[in-house]
Amino acid sequence: MNTAHFKFWPPRLPRELVYPRVPLYEFLETSARRYPDKPALIYYGTRISYRDLWDSVERLSAALHRMGVKKGDRVALFLQNTPHFIIGYFGIMRANAVVVPINPMLTSGELKVLLEDSGTAVLITTSDLYGKALGARGETGLREIIVGEYDDYLPVEPEMSVPTAMMSRGEISGTPRRWLDTLRDNDPAPPAVETGPDDLAMLPYTSGSTGIPKGCMHTHATIISNTVSSAVWHSLLANSMVLATLPLFHVTGLIHSFLAPVYAGGTIVLLTRWDREAAITAIEKYRCTVWTNITTMVVDLLNHPNIAGRDLSSLAIIGGGGAPMPEAVAQKLFEVTGLKYLEGYGMTETISQTHFNPPDRPKLRCIGIPDFGVDARIIDLETGQELPPGREGELIVSGPEVMKGYWNRPRDNEESFIFKDGKRFLRTGDICKMDEEGYFYIVDRSKRMINAAGFKVWPTEVESVLYRHPAISEVCVVGTPDPVRVENVKAFIILRDEYRGKVTEEDIISWARENMAAYRYPRIVEFVTQLPKSGTGKIQWKELQQQEKERVAREGYYWMKEKKL
Repeated sequence: MNTAHFKFWPPRLPRELVYPRVPLYEFLETSARRYPDKPALIYYGTRISYRDLWDSVERLSAALHRMGVKKGDRVALFLQNTPHFIIGYFGIMRANAVVVPINPMLTSGELKVLLEDSGTAVLITTSDLYGKALGARGETGLREIIVGEYDDYLPVEPEMSVPTAMMSRGEISGTPRRWLDTLRDNDPAPPAVETGPDDLAMLPYTSGSTGIPKGCMHTHATIISNTVSSAVWHSLLANSMVLATLPLFHVTGLIHSFLAPVYAGGTIVLLTRWDREAAITAIEKYRCTVWTNITTMVVDLLNHPNIAGRDLSSLAIIGGGGAPMPEAVAQKLFEVTGLKYLEGYGMTETISQTHFNPPDRPKLRCIGIPDFGVDARIIDLETGQELPPGREGELIVSGPEVMKGYWNRPRDNEESFIFKDGKRFLRTGDICKMDEEGYFYIVDRSKRMINAAGFKVWPTEVESVLYRHPAISEVCVVGTPDPVRVENVKAFIILRDEYRGKVTEEDIISWARENMAAYRYPRIVEFVTQLPKSGTGKIQWKELQQQEKERVAREGYYWMKEKKL
């Protein structure tokens, strides 16, 4: 284990933590005892105290128990960011059951696959998503559906803009259980506690970009480790105001925007959907101190025409992960807020972070140093041997947050874990390198590398340079097949409004040729109005990559030859 990073460890913080050996829901129960009248949640102006939040959790757990939910049963949350998610998450665990968070953007068919694989018994959703859930119910073991409405918690007079889609109710057929009725009709007498720290608590699914999604088995203990480490690393306190814009079904939003502030007794300012005006208003009105996000959100916020005139002075920490932060964007963020962007790294398999940047000494386009108790190493892709600083290889990690394994997938478990020095390591599949100071850098996903005439081209490096061009708002780089060069570098670009019609694809290519090595600059540029994104806002490069392969197979190489410069 390399320890060079300890030289730059945040002062006054221990190098390892001792974690509570309790069920996860006890964090909310404890904060409710400590801060009963303090807002745990602010939802477009509605304030829900810790006391009321815990009361709703106990009522839901009692209701689930009466529905026949028992220890180890899986209960799904098919929801946007709403109070229903937060209450549902802890209510399911208090009922001794297992949370299955599901991306609300999935189709009915995709939802059916996850419900079948997890063996979900009960699903909690809202009326706008109810049709998808109902369509999947008849072909799975799903017994009950609980349906809520956004206006269950929206105030009569919201304190910020509310998306129009949230102001109306979806059509309901049949007789599902209604959310408020379910809470109202049950005395808050939860079932006896049967779960401990090492019991299964959550089954989040991977994105499925490489095949059928896989459920990651996380216990109360694995989730607690990252919840506590996030709170400690970011110095969260009871007076922290955390802006929650990342989706809670995803592990980054779950840990940093939900569970960590609950552990600290802070307040969550929750937005159902990303809206930069609502986000800025929330920061100004509630004096938000912490905002965890992804790069695309920062880019959108900084593109606000009056961002320099808005008050973001309350923010003390801005950071995130998912994609490297372009230098030009980070510089503008610093100019507007005076804050350096703190990048991190994690996976669904590690319930968010394994790496953080030290708040007092961050490095840009760097995932930082290993989290509390994490042993991270770089190994050769072919031999599995550990590599020294500066060499590129696969990142492997061992630590308290690593999942116990994939749900019902013994073969995947055999391929995903290796043992070194008596420790069990997760193979991340990410190509990384470590510098002499023990900081880690993502070079790229191992399957994203572009082979340009025998040269290795990492798309994120090309994207980073392109972001310096003043006309470019967003960009995604992929490889496109070429009969001679094997692959060419192609850039899908969204132009800033003021440059549309004034800049051509050839202009971008010429600029890139002057700013990048000959083998690296994009030979092909295509202007688009939008890029495909996941439910968490990440650009789906694999989708664009597949589109290119299909287009070339359909049209041949002639179009590409004409566009090459």
